[in-house]
Amino acid sequence: MSSPATRLAELGLSAKKSLGQHFLHDPAIIQRICEVAALPPSATVIEIGPGLGILSKALAQRVDRVIALEKDSALAASLPDLLPANVQVLNVDALEFDLEEARLGKYHLVANLPYNVATAILRHFLDSERQPESATFMVQREVAERMVAAPPEMNILAVAMQFHGDPKIAFHVGRGAFTPPPRVTSSVVRLVPDRRFGVAHELQDGFFALVRAGFSARRKQLKNALINGGLNRYDVDAILADTGIPPTVRPQELYVEDWVSLHKALRRIKADMTP
Repeated sequence: MSSPATRLAELGLSAKKSLGQHFLHDPAIIQRICEVAALPPSATVIEIGPGLGILSKALAQRVDRVIALEKDSALAASLPDLLPANVQVLNVDALEFDLEEARLGKYHLVANLPYNVATAILRHFLDSERQPESATFMVQREVAERMVAAPPEMNILAVAMQFHGDPKIAFHVGRGAFTPPPRVTSSVVRLVPDRRFGVAHELQDGFFALVRAGFSARRKQLKNALINGGLNRYDVDAILADTGIPPTVRPQELYVEDWVSLHKALRRIKADMTP
C-alpha cells in the first residue's frame, strides 16, 4: 500500500482538521494493536475511523467480519477498492450508528479515535445495552491516563470508563506513527466490559447523573458538591449516612464502588418516599 500522503494525493484529498484526521501508517503499531485486541477468528469487529484502511486490512486477515465506520464520505467511497470482501464500509458518523438497528449480535470494538470526539464515541458504545465484548482503542495519552486514574485522582471520565470494566493502557504511540503527525502522544487502551456492578441498563442514566452532580464542584467536599449539583440536603445527608461515606471526602477520592453505593442508597430513599 502506498504511503498515506501518496494515497491522499491520488484521491485529491487532504487530512481534515475538522474530523481530527491523523492517518496511522506504522505497520509495527498496527501489529501491536491487533495483538492487544486479542480477537477470536470468528469475531465481528466494528472499526471506527478506518481512514485509509491499513488497520482494516490487518483486522480482516484475523477475523470473520469487519464493519468499518467512516464519517468522511470521500474516504468511505475509496475504501472498498482497497479492502478484502469481509470488510463492509459504512459512510456514517459513529455517534449516529444505531446498534439496535444493526442487529449485529456479539461484536468487538477497535478504533483509532479522533481526539475531539473520542470520549463521546466510547460512551455511545459502552453505555449502550449492546456494548462490545471488548474495546481496543487509541486516544490522546492524557485522556488515556485520566481513564485509568485511581483515588485520590479520580475524575468523571475515570468513573464513566471504570464503571464498565478495568481499562488498561497497553502501550504509547509516538507522533511519527501518523500522517500528519498530531501534536501529542497517543495511547492504546483495552477494556473488557464486565457489568461487575450490576446496575441495570435502565438505571445508568440516574447513576451518571449522580456522578455528574458529585463532580460539579470537584474542589468541594462531597456533601457540598452533591448539593451544588442539584440534590436536596435531606437526600444527601441520608445517602451519606446510609453508606457511611464521610461528608468531608472529596469526589476525586471515591472509587467507582462508592458511587454505586451512593446511587443504590438514593434509589432506596426515593422508593421509601413513594406512596
